[in-house]
Amino acid sequence: MELILFYLAAAISLGTTLMAITRTNAAHALIYFIISLLASAVIFFLVGAPFAAVLEVIVYAGAIMVLFVFVIMMLNLGEAGQRQEQAWLSLSAWIVPAILAAILLAEMVLVLSSSETPIPAQSVTPKQVGESLFGPYILAVEIASMLLLAGLVGAYHLGRRYLEETREDEGE
Repeated sequence: MELILFYLAAAISLGTTLMAITRTNAAHALIYFIISLLASAVIFFLVGAPFAAVLEVIVYAGAIMVLFVFVIMMLNLGEAGQRQEQAWLSLSAWIVPAILAAILLAEMVLVLSSSETPIPAQSVTPKQVGESLFGPYILAVEIASMLLLAGLVGAYHLGRRYLEETREDEGE
């Protein structure tokens, strides 16, 4: 049973990652990416790393995705952006992500309600994660955080320049 759940979560993760990469609309890509991160959290839980699964949801699907939403909101394109936001509110834009999220939720409920726990006796503890992140991998963690910050600042400046050029063209 666990193997089926693992492959189902893996297929959802791969499929939604491909959907996130191929979407031209940033908000749709973001929704698919969030579903992909949630599927990755399910995989972490199934392989015996419940703490890593919780971190995946809180840090990636929560905090970093909220940061991306703020960047998308900062780059709002005025009137065209408002029309696009109204189109995003249509039910058809949310059907596929909602179905995939419901499958993942049902999978987690099934795993957590079963009498057998999928967590092996040797699971990763928060102390082990902390020792790994702030021990030999501290440089990689800090580089990753600086890379995310650089991406955010770069996206802001590119979007700001585009908005200024668009406003100058409309004024002429």
